[in-house]
Amino acid sequence: MGPAELVQAAAMARRFYLEGKSKIQIAEEFGVSRFKVARVLETALERDLVRIEIRVPSELDAERSDALRARYGLRHAVVVESPADASEDAADPENLGEVAADLLGELVAEGDVLGLAWGRSTIHMAAALHRLPPCTVVQLTGVYDAGTADRGSVEAVRRAADVSGGEAHPIYAPMLLPDSATAAALRGQTGIARAFEYFDKVTVACVSIGSWEPGVSTVYDMLSEQEREHYASLGAAAEMSAHLFDAEGRRIGRDLGERCITVEADRLRRIPEVVAIAGGARKAAAIGAVLRSGLVTSLVTDTAAADHLLLETGPGTRPALDRTDPDGA
Repeated sequence: MGPAELVQAAAMARRFYLEGKSKIQIAEEFGVSRFKVARVLETALERDLVRIEIRVPSELDAERSDALRARYGLRHAVVVESPADASEDAADPENLGEVAADLLGELVAEGDVLGLAWGRSTIHMAAALHRLPPCTVVQLTGVYDAGTADRGSVEAVRRAADVSGGEAHPIYAPMLLPDSATAAALRGQTGIARAFEYFDKVTVACVSIGSWEPGVSTVYDMLSEQEREHYASLGAAAEMSAHLFDAEGRRIGRDLGERCITVEADRLRRIPEVVAIAGGARKAAAIGAVLRSGLVTSLVTDTAAADHLLLETGPGTRPALDRTDPDGA
């Protein structure tokens, strides 16, 4: 290209890429056909006169996010860079909560009902919330606030409601009860029953995922050693909202759910958008198991977990966007 052609190409590229003009408008301005404008713009790219960059914040990994979304049939997948000093045993970096808070700001619309299940990552998310359209916020699981007295599950619900300016419906009851009769009696209490009435109205839910090991699963930590061994013998690999899953994503140990104050799996499956927050290589297998269950539609995770998930060659993924319940859960 000679100097005149270069100047013209640069001018056309400026009109098209920076000023947003159409090829027809550019053609009229320069007295040429729109086909010539198209050829000039194509040549400008080939000759490196124009460079197109797709930039996202440095902490987000767009390539892994898109690959993970496609691999597991998710509606949204957001992969965050793992902290440089994160160890193999680390799980759920706190920055996942910050990114999840921004994602909820996108997903929640005015008049929605937002459901929050217990989890450290969910608590971090609620603490990071700065914007949320007016919505009702309901707690999806009972309380397990050991070590988080001033920022537990009830406080997370209240915090989200304060940010949105909507109603809060917390659950003042333990997540796990000694037996199913006690759990049933608590579900009938006025305040808890009122929260449960909102479960079928939830439009966006936020949940956490735990692997079946100490310190990484709320339910595991609450059970006796004998009970842990029993569910391990059934193949327990992951836990979400007090529901257990084997490595293939099948629900197991349904008797445990009868002792828990939690949203039922069939209700969870009917929620249009279920966002899971979980990360770290230590949780990768558990995340994969829950994704295969089809209960989750979107995921916020980190590169450490994403790399393991993208290399998985296990049983076929059950698409999360299919909100049917093939095993009657």
